Amino acid sequence: MHFLPDHIDDYAVKHSQPEPQLLQELTRETWQKVLAPVMLSGHYQGRVLSMISKLIRPLRILEIGTYTGYSALCLAEGMQAEGTLYTIDINEELYDFQRRYFDCSDFGNQIIQHTGNALEIIPKLEETFDLVFLDADKSNYPKYIETVLPKMNKGAVLLSDNVLWYGKVAEASKEKDTDTAALKQYNKMIHDHPQLESVLLPIRDGLTISRKI
Repeated sequence: MHFLPDHIDDYAVKHSQPEPQLLQELTRETWQKVLAPVMLSGHYQGRVLSMISKLIRPLRILEIGTYTGYSALCLAEGMQAEGTLYTIDINEELYDFQRRYFDCSDFGNQIIQHTGNALEIIPKLEETFDLVFLDADKSNYPKYIETVLPKMNKGAVLLSDNVLWYGKVAEASKEKDTDTAALKQYNKMIHDHPQLESVLLPIRDGLTISRKI
């Protein structure tokens, strides 16, 4: 989803860092073999995620929603040399696809995959995190925020994807549109949350950057 005119969006992409070759290959194979390839973070947003991670220099990263592994590899680019990235996805059929690309990267030994319900997995993790990326099922976004906050270090950053949801969050909700209703609730929660300071950026389908106070 692009909210900018195409020619402005194209200009922004052309004047941003190119994506690594491995991510180009991952993108190509995802579009060839995997359902719903539009779920990929993609070149431009991937470079945004990479830049934010490089600025933070996190020791531990948590990703909720792996898909084919593109965003995980982008976030890993900014991780400390001894850092670890934990990524969770409910689709076990994508595990081997993800692992293959993780192992082809420089971060294979630092990326730990979890398969299953993130709301059940996160409370069992012993680690705390400096950077969290949320890009999972939208209807559970309000539940994820309360589940993940106790696992975030003070000053940690939460990145929330798809928070504009094709612009639907700014429109009257339609009956049975649970995803839009949940995202509206989530956006209000993180805006009003006493432990967070946030800014919503109209990047692709909306990306909110929140910092734990």
